[in-house]
Amino acid sequence: MEEGKFLAEYQPLVYSQMKKNVEHERLAHAYLFEGDSGTGKHEMSIWLAKQLFCEETTDHEPCNQCINCLRIDMQEHPNVQMIAPDGQTIKVDQIRQLQAEFSKSGFEQRQQVFIIQDAEKMNVSAANSLLKFLEEPEGSVLAILETNALGRILPTIQSRCQIVHFSPLAKERLIEKLRNEGITQQTAELLASLTNSYDKAVEISQDEWFNGAKDIVLQWFDHLKKKDPQAFIFVQKKLLPLAKEKQQQRLIFSMLLFYFQRERNQFLQQGLVKDLNQELELILQAQQKLEANVSFQGVAEQLALRIIA
Repeated sequence: MEEGKFLAEYQPLVYSQMKKNVEHERLAHAYLFEGDSGTGKHEMSIWLAKQLFCEETTDHEPCNQCINCLRIDMQEHPNVQMIAPDGQTIKVDQIRQLQAEFSKSGFEQRQQVFIIQDAEKMNVSAANSLLKFLEEPEGSVLAILETNALGRILPTIQSRCQIVHFSPLAKERLIEKLRNEGITQQTAELLASLTNSYDKAVEISQDEWFNGAKDIVLQWFDHLKKKDPQAFIFVQKKLLPLAKEKQQQRLIFSMLLFYFQRERNQFLQQGLVKDLNQELELILQAQQKLEANVSFQGVAEQLALRIIA
């Protein structure tokens, strides 16, 4: 999906404001885009770069077909530099190389753009070097920093940038985006109940433990919904081997909560909304007990007994 269409659909407020800034030539010299992964920060960076260099802009939208747009897409435009972490960090040499590139003569146009992805991963030396660059840019420079951890960006850098917040994807949008990746409707809905981050949802969907656990928890849900005493035995037979770590235990209860909530319409048709609300309340209480360090086995077995009673 082209950057403009993605932003119009998933970040309409940010997109509308940035489009006005371009239209009225009110772009800041430095932006700090912050928000969850997958919410459109990088799409906005590319869209802005294209705005500055596109040869066939129509209604303040880049054409995505001219030589400049294509070179930006291929990361081959001489006036657009991108930096990403080298291993775990962004190093000072990467910032110095950026400065050296911009000090060379022979640019196709005077405007220069640099984009730093995962800006929170700059080491101290790199951050200080960038700070000096932001204070004393050479020529006409647009700096764009992208981060999903604003608190890890130096306050001195934050103060020199215009901070733009990218909202988490709306649940229905996240589900739609996951479906476009080939994830089934039920799994996409489950993932959207566990996180509002697209990248995190994709990461979870590829996790071997998750893919095994979601089916086992669904089996437990079926036993509980039918008030089947097997639900109690199921805890020791199937859930305990699955729930060795605290985060796994949390996810089991979160998945169970999702499966019950998903059946709301069925409970409504059967006149069992009161039962559903009680079961949801019991699951929420179980989550609280788990956080209070009550053993997972004890919490899960008690939950099973209370639901099937």
